[in-house]
Amino acid sequence: MNDEKLNINIESGKTKSRKTGSGKTESRKTESRKFNLGTVGISTAVAIGGIALATQQAQALSALAIVNGITASGGVGVSKDILYGDEPLQDLDVYYPKPLAQAMKSQQVISDTYPMVVFVHGGSWESGNKEEYAFVGQSLAQAGYITAVINYRKAPEYAYPDYVEDTAKAIAWSYDNAQNYYGDPERFAVIGHSAGAFNAVAAVSNEDFLAPYGIKPDDISAVIGIAGPYSYDFRKFSSASAFGDNATPDEVMPDRQIKGPQPPYLLLTAENDKIVHDQNTIKMTQALKDKGVTVETGVIKGASHATSIGAMAPPLRWVNDVRAQVVNYLDSKVK
Repeated sequence: MNDEKLNINIESGKTKSRKTGSGKTESRKTESRKFNLGTVGISTAVAIGGIALATQQAQALSALAIVNGITASGGVGVSKDILYGDEPLQDLDVYYPKPLAQAMKSQQVISDTYPMVVFVHGGSWESGNKEEYAFVGQSLAQAGYITAVINYRKAPEYAYPDYVEDTAKAIAWSYDNAQNYYGDPERFAVIGHSAGAFNAVAAVSNEDFLAPYGIKPDDISAVIGIAGPYSYDFRKFSSASAFGDNATPDEVMPDRQIKGPQPPYLLLTAENDKIVHDQNTIKMTQALKDKGVTVETGVIKGASHATSIGAMAPPLRWVNDVRAQVVNYLDSKVK
């Protein structure tokens, strides 16, 4: 058993210290992460669930801190800051289901393997990080999936295809190293939200991104995209800086770059999404089907762009059914 396997963190009621963004050290009780409607307050929970998380990406990102603050770990474990490459932000965190985390902590002999998921966060290719999406790793680990939540290089310093190449590199690293973390590469899925859904779908649907690592798209068991911008003219939006000065939609949009044998896909849209329109999913779905790929689609009823991922947090399952749709699809394909 190597050091990476032992580098886990089991949530308890103990006080922990961490570095803040300002470099100061603060202490907190891990038990405060447990969701208590009476403690958080009904008005706060409703705001998190549907009102305050509504329309803008900046609002969504700030709300993620609140979501993480109330997400109970459920006893899952995590290995932090594992490098999948040598460039900035090429690292990831791996979350373990509770039974596996307990066995690892007690250094038991582990013979079982678990299905594995790679999650790619959103943020308009310019913001967000794996820490802000810890609740997704915890949520999927609670559902029985070893989950790698990845970082990747950001625009404007790093434009397309850098962040897609990072995503492909992280997918390949996770696939190749799955067994070191008790994962099963034969039961391996990729999930992304918003810009992260673009990255995930682009990295898999075009075999050129995975080819340098000796992996084919259909080595992956399933891909799930949540509210992804797969087919739009970025030149008309502020996100243009993420694609470089001379890029065109035909050169970079995933619906126009499908190459190689493909895994099955689930593409979800948020019913009340004002940021990424459903035409992106409609066009990506048709492009995949035109190549003979198996695609399922779904609508997350009542969801905004932000709550289409925020409701992955177990305490917020009542907000919409995104977690149920994601877990049910994973269960049918890789569990």
